[in-house]
Amino acid sequence: MAVRHFTKAEARAAAKGATPQYTAESAGLILDSASSKTRDSETFDIFLSHSIADAELVLGVKQLLEQQGATVYVDWSYDRQLDRSKVNADTAALLRQRMRQSNSLIYLATDAATTSKWMPWELGFFDGYRSGGVAIMPLLDRETDGFAGQEYLGLYPRVTKDNYQNSTASDVFVEGLGRWATLKSFRAGTPNWQSYSRP
Repeated sequence: MAVRHFTKAEARAAAKGATPQYTAESAGLILDSASSKTRDSETFDIFLSHSIADAELVLGVKQLLEQQGATVYVDWSYDRQLDRSKVNADTAALLRQRMRQSNSLIYLATDAATTSKWMPWELGFFDGYRSGGVAIMPLLDRETDGFAGQEYLGLYPRVTKDNYQNSTASDVFVEGLGRWATLKSFRAGTPNWQSYSRP
């Protein structure tokens, strides 16, 4: 069976389900309204690295990950004072702090991600800070589409969805590089890596 990725349509549907008054243009506003003052002692399961141009998809992926029981940090939801259009030491310091508060980083690979200035920096920082804690989540048009992405993204496992072998039970996985773990164990910061022959 082919690897199954999450799709843009799934993310948009999840974003739409976030509020009955949803429109594509309101995705950023919904994330803003969900904002809370983040304490430096608060921890997150996932730091979601994304392009600001993907507000609708980011909202949907945040919803999809939260449906899996994850706490998800999205900078413009939790730290609304950040201006990611301006690169400065204060923004970088706060993002470093939030990454240190996170158990894992998921890099949301979209068309807009290829032009982001922050995403490669976040990925590199987090990989250096917590080796083995980075996964790539491609959002594709069809769940069975292949994903190549930028060359360096091939160094990391991918977030996928699949059924367990000889079972109808499905789950969300982080897999690649000859191994897999459930998203649940990955996001906790303690992935229970297994070989590809699933139970």
